[in-house]
Amino acid sequence: MTARLGEAIALRVGASLVSLVFVVVAVFFITSALPGDVAEALLGQAATPDAIAALRHSLRLDQPVLLRFAGWAGGLLRGDFGTSLVSHQPVLSMVHDRLLHSLLLAGITTLFAVPAALLLGTLSAIFRNTVFDRTISLLTLCVVSVPEFLIATLAVLVFAVELHLLPALASISDIHSIGSFLAAFSMPVATLGCVIVGQMARMTRAVMVNVLSSSWVEMAMLKGISPAFIILRHVLPNVIAPLFNVIALSLSYLLGGVVIVESVFHYPGIASLMVDSVASRDIPLVQTCAIIFCAAYLLLTTLADIVALCSSQERTRA
Repeated sequence: MTARLGEAIALRVGASLVSLVFVVVAVFFITSALPGDVAEALLGQAATPDAIAALRHSLRLDQPVLLRFAGWAGGLLRGDFGTSLVSHQPVLSMVHDRLLHSLLLAGITTLFAVPAALLLGTLSAIFRNTVFDRTISLLTLCVVSVPEFLIATLAVLVFAVELHLLPALASISDIHSIGSFLAAFSMPVATLGCVIVGQMARMTRAVMVNVLSSSWVEMAMLKGISPAFIILRHVLPNVIAPLFNVIALSLSYLLGGVVIVESVFHYPGIASLMVDSVASRDIPLVQTCAIIFCAAYLLLTTLADIVALCSSQERTRA
């Protein structure tokens, strides 16, 4: 790695860290401005003003917002994300198991969606302007146009309510065999995978068509080199960086889709935990979940940019 490449990577990582600091500040002040009060939510509508004031004082909600931010930010630097205002448990202990569940769902979706999307996008590019290409393009456009909550609702209606093939709720606590595993994850993974495959296949096709239309590929074909050899030996190495960028962007979109899917199927992940904490105004829990989502998005986009920089450096050397 040259000094120039190292400097470019360091600048990109530095920009991501600055963005993360901005996200931390924005998350705190946005969540602090949410309507409602956890003290009122805990005590109910029948609570007296004195009881609400006493609870707000015990939870330190009556302190100035800048003082609360300073204490919260100092805790983050020490690795302390605070305590839940509702359950009075450490936020990290509540997030840990839920985060593992969400990573499991995202990992299974990625395992099936990424190869399928890359295969469909590559075949569409190779057989572009054919019936196969037009069919795949139409299907992926239709899937991308449909929101996740509608796909999830239709899946529950068809496979759980009408056909009684799959459970409507993704209860992973009852998994004791491969059959129960497939039953719990089939609909959440299929719902997330539909949108991911649709988006990634379209972007993969665009990247592959751009490379296949280049002059050096046309020259190789005129020389009589087999298409399979051209794709495996020359095309794929030149599209690794763009394809990795496509995968990173699609997986970052997965972070948003998982919020809807976990809520519809009552999957015990970090997204559903975040939704519940917003409803109960459990601000420390909301803040932690939001920071995790933003940090994951920044990580994916930063890795994509670093791969693109390294690939550009290799092409410059060649």
